[in-house]
Amino acid sequence: MAPRVGVVMFPGTNCEHDAVLGLQRLGASAGLVWHGDTSVSGYDALVLPGGFAHGDYLRPGAIARFSPVMEAVGGFAAAGGPVVGICNGFQVLTEAGLLPGALQKNRGLRFLCTTAGVRVESSDSVLTGGVAVGTELQIPINHFEGNYTCDAPTLAMLRSEERVVLRYVDNPNGSVDSIAGVCNEARNVVGLMPHPERASDPLLGSVDGVVLLAALVRSATPQVAATVA
Repeated sequence: MAPRVGVVMFPGTNCEHDAVLGLQRLGASAGLVWHGDTSVSGYDALVLPGGFAHGDYLRPGAIARFSPVMEAVGGFAAAGGPVVGICNGFQVLTEAGLLPGALQKNRGLRFLCTTAGVRVESSDSVLTGGVAVGTELQIPINHFEGNYTCDAPTLAMLRSEERVVLRYVDNPNGSVDSIAGVCNEARNVVGLMPHPERASDPLLGSVDGVVLLAALVRSATPQVAATVA
């Protein structure tokens, strides 16, 4: 049975179809989840994709985190379900308290639309399971408020618990400690600013994102109980 991945969309989301296609290419059964839904039953993993949820009013993710679906997302995460937030989805996860830290305006107050080198710092998460630490990938970024920040105790905790999942090779946006992605304590919730779905087809110029999306699909594979005659 193919793993079922729900891609959550909010008003202003614009990367949902990219995420669905990228996951489908890897054999997942991916479909859209509306922000007004109150259940995510039937899915084996969830993706919060990029875009500008609710127009980024107040600050990115600040309104989306109150959407009805987010209570279901939180319950799914608490039960151990794989949840990945990409770009705006990362911002929503921090606003919802599912990940530590926050995303602020880029260094130099410049919108970035380019390809960034990232390095895998942990192979113990739903997005990097089975990927060798030190693996470098070229992944597109597309953000204005992607500068990850947190206080000193939180940074020390992330380092000591090896919860920094990805770091930039050449920090493009001023993120503290060159952080490009982090995970929660249980390692089943991951947020990252780069867009792996935009590097999942040769026609897009790169397939480096497949490494990460494939790990997510593996983590979402339904466990079929063996029956004993």
